[in-house]
Amino acid sequence: MRLSQMLFYTLREDPAEAEIPSHKLLVRAGYIRRIGNGIYAYLPLMWRVLQKVSQIVREEMNATGAQECLLPQLQPAQLWQESGRWDTYTQAEGIMFALTDRQDRELGLGPTHEEVITTIAKETIRSYRQLPVHLYQIQTKFRDEIRPRFGLMRGREFIMKDGYSFHPDEASLAKTYQDMDGAYRNMLRRSGLQFQAVQADSGAIGGGVSQEFMVLADAGEDEVLYTPDGQYAANVEKALSLPPDKVDSPFQKYEKRATPDTETIDKVCKFLKCSPTNVVKNVLYQVVYDNGMTVLVLVSIRGDQDVNEVKLYNGLTGLAPQYNAKTILALEVPAAGLQQVWATRPLPLGYMAPDLGDDYISPAKNVAPRFLRIVDRTAIALENFVTGANETGYHVVGANWGKEFQLPQHQMDVRKAKAGDRATHDPAQTLQTARGIEVGHIFQLGTKYSQAMGATFTTEQGEELPLYMGCYGVGVSRLAQAAVEQSYDKDGIIWPVAIAPYHAIICVPNIGDAQQVEVAEKLYTQLNAAGVETLLDDRNERAGVKFKDADLIGIPFRIVTGRSLSSGKVEIVQRINHAAEEVAIEEVVPFLKERINTALQA
Repeated sequence: MRLSQMLFYTLREDPAEAEIPSHKLLVRAGYIRRIGNGIYAYLPLMWRVLQKVSQIVREEMNATGAQECLLPQLQPAQLWQESGRWDTYTQAEGIMFALTDRQDRELGLGPTHEEVITTIAKETIRSYRQLPVHLYQIQTKFRDEIRPRFGLMRGREFIMKDGYSFHPDEASLAKTYQDMDGAYRNMLRRSGLQFQAVQADSGAIGGGVSQEFMVLADAGEDEVLYTPDGQYAANVEKALSLPPDKVDSPFQKYEKRATPDTETIDKVCKFLKCSPTNVVKNVLYQVVYDNGMTVLVLVSIRGDQDVNEVKLYNGLTGLAPQYNAKTILALEVPAAGLQQVWATRPLPLGYMAPDLGDDYISPAKNVAPRFLRIVDRTAIALENFVTGANETGYHVVGANWGKEFQLPQHQMDVRKAKAGDRATHDPAQTLQTARGIEVGHIFQLGTKYSQAMGATFTTEQGEELPLYMGCYGVGVSRLAQAAVEQSYDKDGIIWPVAIAPYHAIICVPNIGDAQQVEVAEKLYTQLNAAGVETLLDDRNERAGVKFKDADLIGIPFRIVTGRSLSSGKVEIVQRINHAAEEVAIEEVVPFLKERINTALQA
């Protein structure tokens, strides 16, 4: 492609709406263009990148025996109501674009396709002889993000590969899950990315086992915790660890003490001269279930620990049936405005105890009359601890479970693991932290959807059983931007060779020089014929402008038909390190083919 004939523009200044380097560079280099909030057009250079990423994904999926298909983006609400996720996606998480057609039928734009594919399986799979079946698609998805940002990282419209497999049993599902683990690692390696596979929370998709694939980058939205021995890595939402050892309590006698202006753990520990590990702090949450029931939740946890709200959300979802509910619509720390809706009087915030009285909750139809009390495992082992006295300005010391305070009925792990904690598999290993961009996620869903939607098969013995199911996603457009976030410098993008829009760009310093143009034209024809995808910068611009643009758009190799022509050579510059060398004109094609092949095989 000749730049003079291409829709090509670059910017010298960062766009106002861009926050992270990859977003700034993709806009500046003319890869993407903002159309609306979280909505971007993929311009010609970007589309070539996305096609290359898609092809790598397609090849790795096909190698596992998966079959490509294309599913509808417009999905009937009825399917989501069958699975029980309609309220979750339209109200709780609120990420589905929902609409009504002219016949008043509810529809949604697909953020994912579990319901559609399960319906297909229900209607087409009858016997164990048809299993396993694995289908995938590469298609646009829609999610009404609360805060679209970072360009293609968190947009409202994006390209994704999603795959779904159906199995007769857990062993078959586990085999495909392992196949996908290998395929995803191959996809990321072939795309030239550094990544980490981590244990993950399954979120609204569901299932008991899942794994994320994180591209490591400082701008990543996710925190990854890992051990130096390579034996453990997890998203912080899912991570487990051993907390620091508790310090022996300095209090041997139970008593109430005045502790003015000590509404934080730090302040009360300084005032009482004790360790945060001696404190039971009590954190208030408000959960709203899908039947409209509001439940006030009091979480007791050791003072030096924080609540992992994803773990808490999962735990509260498991308790939903006792409130005749299925899913959670909202979980939050209730601000003053929310407290006024149900509180009979001001709460002693900062001074609450595990036995905060239920009489703080005013009688109301849709509000549970009692606190749901949860204790984290870090707090259970404490003796002679410090906690609030349910009175502003006062704490109690020397308290014990089973004596001054009844141990809450619900005991679970809701603490947030953090860097510096000891690893559960080897306490000698200390958790380290890194930032990551999630570009892939694989799930073992089990029978969640097949049971809800009646997707069954007949076994060899004639028994009718629900299908086991797996789900596997790769963010194609997100992966492309993640590659930029991982590889750039002050001059612009540095594309990995495998997914660069073009392998090489020929810059003609002076288009008025007949020899420079002639050699450039000849190399342009030869390189493209040899499979080296090449751009020709034949614009009537200064050499410096062409060189800056070549660096900005990140093409791996730049060929300059300049002063070296006097000795029968051209200059070839590697984008990754700006290393330059002169190569004889007749050697350019084999030289670049060898360099490109080496990069692709790395």
